[in-house]
Amino acid sequence: MLRKRSRTPVWLALSWRVLLALGLIGIALAVHWFDREGLRDNVDGKVSLIDVVYFTMITVTTVGYGDIVPVTDRARLFDTFVVTPVRLFVWLIFLGTAYDFLFKRVWEKWRMRVLQRDLSGHVIVAGHGTSGAEAVMELKRRGKAADAIVVIDPHADALERAEGEGAVVLAGDATRNATLEAVQVARASALIVAAGRDDTSILIVLTARRLAPDLPISVVIRSEDNEALANQAGANTVINPASFAGLLLAGSTSGPHLADYMMDLAGLHGAVSLHERPVRPDEVGKPLSAITTGMGLRIYRNEQRYGFWQPEVHALQDGDRIIEVVPSDA
Repeated sequence: MLRKRSRTPVWLALSWRVLLALGLIGIALAVHWFDREGLRDNVDGKVSLIDVVYFTMITVTTVGYGDIVPVTDRARLFDTFVVTPVRLFVWLIFLGTAYDFLFKRVWEKWRMRVLQRDLSGHVIVAGHGTSGAEAVMELKRRGKAADAIVVIDPHADALERAEGEGAVVLAGDATRNATLEAVQVARASALIVAAGRDDTSILIVLTARRLAPDLPISVVIRSEDNEALANQAGANTVINPASFAGLLLAGSTSGPHLADYMMDLAGLHGAVSLHERPVRPDEVGKPLSAITTGMGLRIYRNEQRYGFWQPEVHALQDGDRIIEVVPSDA
């Protein structure tokens, strides 16, 4: 079952309600005690502290039994305009608490079932370790709504962190068909696999590719020897963090600013970033250098890639996908 973290801790909500109820009752008790001359005990004629406590609790929780009654105008006005609203507030607090801790649980389970049934266009992140957590944060920076990100992880602490980021989470094994079917993998817009182990990540890719043949799948692979296996399993993009770090390190030896620019391209926190989009109708027939949305670097046509220096980019065609560099604020 999917779940999403509540914004208010359970203990805080319960404590706040208890303190509020006790505070309201305490106000009524204090006023009744200081104005006890306005009360009359029809049993023994004396109003003691126990009588005041009894009268306050009975009046706040019910309409009273008539054994102790207010007899002065001041006492009656206080019961009318203060104690009666306090009674209503206390009952609302009790009902609200019952809703939060009983009915709301039933409601949340039903809501999560509806969410689970209606999931579409979401991004699934299998594994919320270092790479998975950074992927979630980057998706949010790129404008993806937090509740459109579904995190799958078998570890409770990882799911708790993902819930804290606003993502929808599912405790389970992403290598199983039932787990991926529960998050509607066939209707997802993308799958990010960062399981932490290459064998587990490749198995997740195999399972997801069988359930969703056209789903874009990106996977993190630690060993270079397993990159080909991940591609054969059906991954569209295979990322090796060590290789990428090596590129940055090697690039930094050729110039002090190369690594900085590559980091700009990789994320949205820099001045520029990479952007992929389909060719627009008004761009068909024009060269890649003529696009106005950014600086064109490469096009993908019929599963083939062509750089800005190749003759194929001199006339864009319908169905081409453009890789361009754009300002981050664009």
